[in-house]
Amino acid sequence: MKNELFSIGPITIYGYGLMIAIGVLAAYFSATYRSKKYALDPDKVFYVTVWVVIGGFGGAKLLYLITQLPAILKDPSLLKDARNGFVVYGGIIGGILAAWLYCKVAKLKFMKYFDLVMPSVALAQGFGRIGCFLAGCCYGKETNSAFHIIFHDSAYAPNNVPLIPTQLISSWAGFSELHLPDVGLQGKKKGDGQVAGLYLVCYSVGRFVLEFFRGDLERGNVGSLSTSQFIAIFTAIAGVVLIFMVWKEKGTGTGKEYTGRKGCVTIQQPLPHEVSWHEYAKILRHTSKNDITEGDF
Repeated sequence: MKNELFSIGPITIYGYGLMIAIGVLAAYFSATYRSKKYALDPDKVFYVTVWVVIGGFGGAKLLYLITQLPAILKDPSLLKDARNGFVVYGGIIGGILAAWLYCKVAKLKFMKYFDLVMPSVALAQGFGRIGCFLAGCCYGKETNSAFHIIFHDSAYAPNNVPLIPTQLISSWAGFSELHLPDVGLQGKKKGDGQVAGLYLVCYSVGRFVLEFFRGDLERGNVGSLSTSQFIAIFTAIAGVVLIFMVWKEKGTGTGKEYTGRKGCVTIQQPLPHEVSWHEYAKILRHTSKNDITEGDF
């Protein structure tokens, strides 16, 4: 495709960079919109987003450098070009760690923001993979299938040969994972960490499978697995553990703490019936921390 979209004087607008910028903005606005449903402070969402972006870019670049370490040791001049080379998994891990650190410093409930942010991260990935498609990186293997893409002027992908459109498949997956809270959980969140856990499982499984169809070789490997496949095993396990912990906590019937704009309240009893997080948010907006009762549910 075409990575150099247009120029304004000496400034060139690249498709990859533009899609990354659109993805970050879309992620922020979608998280801010959904923060009302989760009864979370939109101002805090802004700071979480900033930390996630910084940690995400730093982690993505760091993991890329690790995968390219043998080549860098042979030619240290490769470090001069900081614009190229990012690994999505490094971005996910770096973004999560940065968000956890911010929540720790700001004394926020990390799991609540973890659940809020991850579907928005998937949205950003959807746009980011369109950027990969425009640039021609992260391309697929050669194929005889009718479902293919042919690049004619790419600096990364092989030109004039049919390739599996792995970038577009990844983009579709990212946009689909945005809807995990509504489709995957049918709009009913059982506990903090469930949405994030479901995202980690879905992304990890999808990425593990898609790696078999990737044609770019600069991804590093651990044994017979690519670096991303190796990491996917552990992120999938982490997601399963998160989901299991939520189910286990729900099964014990212990009290839960709900945080709203007027403070937080702990209900030390099983809830009389399932209610959605939207209902929790409405209750917490119209009650104080001392007068909420079982009847409010």
